[in-house]
Amino acid sequence: MPSFDFSSEADMAALHNAVDVTKRAIDNRYDFKATSAKVELNEKDKLITLHGDSDFQLGQIKDLLFPAMEKKEKESTKRLDAQPVQQVSGNKVKQELKIKIGIESELAKKIVKLIKDSKLKVQASIQGDAVRVSGAKRDELQACIATITKAITDFPIKYGNFRD
Repeated sequence: MPSFDFSSEADMAALHNAVDVTKRAIDNRYDFKATSAKVELNEKDKLITLHGDSDFQLGQIKDLLFPAMEKKEKESTKRLDAQPVQQVSGNKVKQELKIKIGIESELAKKIVKLIKDSKLKVQASIQGDAVRVSGAKRDELQACIATITKAITDFPIKYGNFRD
């Protein structure tokens, strides 16, 4: 019985590369000279930290980071969960961007509901942080992929692990 998985994994190599590109752009820009502007990636905690002198400067750093991320991995900025801006010593500010990995339970339930409502002859089950879809025919599975990718646009979902 053919099956595949819907999942959401971040490409950490592409993310690391985008952060490096942003660091180089910050070093080269004249308006960031003699400021505390910097970007840090913590791969272990899946966290990007932006440091700056003001909220405006954080916005400028995001304007450098987000296109670099999108260039490396399409829709990768949708997986970032922006935390509130924190005041650090003096007039400095920082903001943390959490990287969401895997499909959360609410989104997984929404995907299963969409599949059941589509009246396709496939079965969907939640497998940890992924949704496994199985059916008798490949055409039904391809129709399911088309339905879900068209319906879910606010979070990057990938399909893979196809088994025949």
